[in-house]
Amino acid sequence: MAKISAQERAERARDVMWQADEASRWLGMTCERIAPGEAMVSMKLEVQHCNGHKTCHGGISYALADSAFALACNSYNQVAVAQHNSMTYSAPAYAGDMLTAHAVERARTGRSGIYDVRITNQNGDLIAEFRGGSRVIRGQHFEETDA
Repeated sequence: MAKISAQERAERARDVMWQADEASRWLGMTCERIAPGEAMVSMKLEVQHCNGHKTCHGGISYALADSAFALACNSYNQVAVAQHNSMTYSAPAYAGDMLTAHAVERARTGRSGIYDVRITNQNGDLIAEFRGGSRVIRGQHFEETDA
């Protein structure tokens, strides 16, 4: 097998993960971009995503950030899981808004990584920020040799 580029590796890992990610697809998310250590996921906010205040339910925006985080930290074809994460909400989002979560790797050492995710609306307004810590465990998303 020929050695693949880092971008091809990220794309193949994304394809495998996304095909199995029923939750993200069920919520209406789309992966807009993938690169090594980076991912962008978007979704249109629908009324069923809103809470009793008629704003985006915190769990929905958290799920969006978590999906971008997962794709970014798994982009190296090593199975990575969340070790810890937190979310800070800055502004409300409403039904009809297009939300985009952009995950960027900040550090990756050994089996641990740190990723920041910014969620913005269609106007570029900051909705929330998420910081996630990842941990690599055994396995790959697709078979790859060091050839």
